[in-house]
Amino acid sequence: MMLLYILITFLFVLFFMNWLLGYKQGNITLTLDDRYTDLKEYAKAIGKELEQERKQAVYKGGREFLVDGKLYEFSDRTVPIGGVPTQQTILQPK
Repeated sequence: MMLLYILITFLFVLFFMNWLLGYKQGNITLTLDDRYTDLKEYAKAIGKELEQERKQAVYKGGREFLVDGKLYEFSDRTVPIGGVPTQQTILQPK
């Protein structure tokens, strides 16, 4: 019975971490090499990363990107990856 509780807890934690990190259906999640504080430089870096993934991306302003004909709004969060704080970008469909 204890093994079942451990398994259920593990699955719940896994699901919660995926939700927390932005891995939902329809989202585009990017982890950039550098940390950006200036919005213009940040938008440029996002556009460059999307182009490397062979997507057509245009920054519309106001944290909005047009990616392959769909409108996305981006947000960022800092997550620890290997103990190092890393800036992660999440583009959510609007």
